[in-house]
Amino acid sequence: MNGNELVRMRRRHPSQYIALGLLAFTGTMMFTSHSIAGGGSTSSSGFQDIENTQAVWVGLGILLGVYALIITEYVHRTLAAAVGGLLAILALGYYTPESAEVSFSLGAVTTLIDWETIGLLLGMMVMVGILSHTGLFEWFAVQAYKQSGGSVWTLVVILCSVTAVLSAFLDNVTTMLLLTPVTIQLAKVLDLKPVPLLISEVLFSNIGGAATMIGDPPNIMIGSGLSPAAIEKAGYPDLVSAGVTFNDFIIEMAPGILMTIVPSFMFIKWFYGEEFAGTRVRDIAELETKYGIKDVAMLKVSGTILAIVVLNFFLHPITHIAVSWIALVGAVLMLLATDRHELEKPLEHVEWTTLLFFAGLFVLVHALQYLGVISFIGDYVTKGIAMFGTDEAGDVVRLAAAVLIILWVSAIASAFIDNIPYTATMIPVVMQIAYELNIDLNPMIWALAFGACLGGNGTLIGASANVVTAGMSEEAGYPISFNEFFKAGFPIMILTTAIVSVYMVLVYVIGADGGANVWKGVCVGITMFGIIWQISRGVGKGKNFAEALVDDDLDAFTEIAERAVDVIKGMKSSEE
Repeated sequence: MNGNELVRMRRRHPSQYIALGLLAFTGTMMFTSHSIAGGGSTSSSGFQDIENTQAVWVGLGILLGVYALIITEYVHRTLAAAVGGLLAILALGYYTPESAEVSFSLGAVTTLIDWETIGLLLGMMVMVGILSHTGLFEWFAVQAYKQSGGSVWTLVVILCSVTAVLSAFLDNVTTMLLLTPVTIQLAKVLDLKPVPLLISEVLFSNIGGAATMIGDPPNIMIGSGLSPAAIEKAGYPDLVSAGVTFNDFIIEMAPGILMTIVPSFMFIKWFYGEEFAGTRVRDIAELETKYGIKDVAMLKVSGTILAIVVLNFFLHPITHIAVSWIALVGAVLMLLATDRHELEKPLEHVEWTTLLFFAGLFVLVHALQYLGVISFIGDYVTKGIAMFGTDEAGDVVRLAAAVLIILWVSAIASAFIDNIPYTATMIPVVMQIAYELNIDLNPMIWALAFGACLGGNGTLIGASANVVTAGMSEEAGYPISFNEFFKAGFPIMILTTAIVSVYMVLVYVIGADGGANVWKGVCVGITMFGIIWQISRGVGKGKNFAEALVDDDLDAFTEIAERAVDVIKGMKSSEE
């Protein structure tokens, strides 16, 4: 070790100590805040639920005020969340009875923050920062362009497909942390607007993440909070058989998600028709030379550590190690293995404003939970389902009402209230509904999962992946406004939830008496046949795969419908 290295070791920049301190602090807070497997946290500070109608309306007013600030962009969304969190804590303090022994110290308030989510984001941001200096993202961007053949829409299909698949088998937050810098770099090279590309990707990340237990934070929470053991622990032994496992998510959720893929691509193609049209011709050899791997040795080391981290994400249902700890340990190991004397460059990609936004949002929503705002929603859901009768003759109608009400309320609420705390609140609500109204719990679990995951597409702050993408995009100089995201995301949320509604009625209502698997097979079969027919018909007209996927030739559909009508008429006449 030479003299210069010794000097570097002795003279540390203050930001290095701050960063290490934050890593240690986040890890410590995760010990003091009890969370549900990387999902919503339960406060240990003694906060109590407040039964006061006025408190509910005050909480709703605060929530609407924060949304007004975010929508109008009068202030930065991080500051809006901080103001909302502060007002919610003041309201909580005002309405908490004087006899209650509740601490409103700074330490107590920090227990309202979901440190599992903060830890996951911080760890992944550090690892992404290190990987970005290897040239991996630039290399991947060139490969994506190479496969697209220069077609912008083909490139969009490739990026969104990769995003959806990775989000299903990794998680959508991590996926967007990895792909956002790739997309921004690719947009710069091809002279494209990065915001439409990023919005499209994050929409598909939420759709793809819904297909598995580890793909979306709400699913992680549902898999933990509504497992057979968790249901029994909650005091509902009669409902244990409806508990869910890791494999159940793929079996029950994936068919419904598959049905939404092509319609979602069609909407994106129509909505961003101008931005995603045409081709971009670039010299691939020049791009590969300019944007190749910069540091092969660092890529091998950091890539190996990332692969181990991802493997442990997959093993989470078996090991039960919190995904936040996996990410933080991976980040520290990567820092040690790459350049343990240099922290500034890896930490450049940590979005501190995004982490602060999440902290403020968690304080706001959990304070609103204690004020009774979210339980207020849950009570009305229960009342709405109970209106459909309690006699045996109305079992099917009540089941259909329960599934559709929970699905749509979860979708709308998750769009306007971050889906992580909403899901944490609704987990005990669905158990209570199933027990009190004697309704099968299992379909309501999937309604909650579909609604919370797909509802995250509704607004910019509906899902963690949205906020992370917006933060990274803003840092790169391409801010995503609330309204811009809403215009694309909310229609996608309505479209996908409507499609899933049909799937759930067919499988869990019509197929309730043993025909669920048959209807799932029918849905998958029709969907796959439709995709194959759609692509083959488009290719037959000279279109490439991506263009054929969204071919919307109305004349052809009209012709098919007319033929179907003729066949039905012929069958009727032959019977007569």
